[in-house]
Amino acid sequence: MKYNELQINPHKKSKRLGRGISGGQGKTAGRGTKGQKSRTGSKKKPGFSGGQNPLMQQLPKLPGFKSHRQKAQIVKIADLQKIKDKVIDATILADNQIIADPYVKIKLINGGELKTAKTVKLPMASQGAIDTLNKIGGSFEKVERLKRTKKNSDSKS
Repeated sequence: MKYNELQINPHKKSKRLGRGISGGQGKTAGRGTKGQKSRTGSKKKPGFSGGQNPLMQQLPKLPGFKSHRQKAQIVKIADLQKIKDKVIDATILADNQIIADPYVKIKLINGGELKTAKTVKLPMASQGAIDTLNKIGGSFEKVERLKRTKKNSDSKS
């Protein structure tokens, strides 16, 4: 016999449950005896724990959302007046203790006034801060944030 010569009915007849003892699936109709699953319309919702408080209701709910994104350190235009250098970047800001670390995100914003023209090289700046720098005769140049260098674990001193 070949596979294509098989006589198969594509529609399987459904079992007729609960039609008496001699029907094969009579009396309890294959549901066992008694209990929640033996009753008609028995369906448990997801997470049901048999009457006990479900796990997702036992756990405490915390309000809000905590972002793990590092916030940018803000540098105002007035802070640049304290620096004597003409070209300002992250390392110079860190050396003058305007920011804590040269490797963090830094954003220049408009705040206060600047009397001397300066060239600023930072990752971010507001449009107002860029306009203020341009009015004075300075400029803003967008550069990548400084990356930390990895320490070599092989050389121990």
